[in-house]
Amino acid sequence: MTTLTENRHDAAFLLSEANGYRSRQSITLRNGGVTALTYKAGTVLAVILTGALSAAATAFAGNTGNGAMGSVTVDAGAPTGTWKVIVTEPASNAGNFIVERPDGSIDGQGDVAVAYNGGINFTLADGATDFAAGDGFDIVVTAAAATGQGQYAIHDPEATDGRQIVAGILFGEVTVPASGTADGAAIVRDAEVRTAYLVWDDHDAGEKTAAIAQLASLGIIARS
Repeated sequence: MTTLTENRHDAAFLLSEANGYRSRQSITLRNGGVTALTYKAGTVLAVILTGALSAAATAFAGNTGNGAMGSVTVDAGAPTGTWKVIVTEPASNAGNFIVERPDGSIDGQGDVAVAYNGGINFTLADGATDFAAGDGFDIVVTAAAATGQGQYAIHDPEATDGRQIVAGILFGEVTVPASGTADGAAIVRDAEVRTAYLVWDDHDAGEKTAAIAQLASLGIIARS
């Protein structure tokens, strides 16, 4: 006997939505691959916001210490602009520093010669001359121009271009040509959905839990 597999129906994941189609939004889906890609109804989506993030460090003019800033990496979702690393408690062959985000808020505290892990990540090496209080570095975080900015793609928790932030759920199946785009519709606010009918891209349990929490922040409640 031939086995037939029924595809997911449009909106099969949807339990309820706001009046007047207010939950729905027309979207443009992007495919950056070399072959056509079919997005299934219920696919959890995000929006491409920026290109890849990068960082460059420059020592404050007049630093007393001559320690060096190591390679800087940037976490997904870190704000662009000038971050500051400022030594607050100098010590012989050591010391403490704070890290300020571009808006002036504190990202965290760290130690000289110990890896710092925050919105940005680096190791500030000790030098032959110890740092003094107020020494530091400007770290400028920039985003490359985004290909497909404002377009939708499948949610990717490890991305840094916006795809790590859930933005909605695809209403109905759409096939997007290679290196192209296609129009569709998504549920982007105020709805109830079936958790089991959501479509993910190789998410583990923890990533799904985090994404469902992001859906809730849009007013999209996942029900078992």
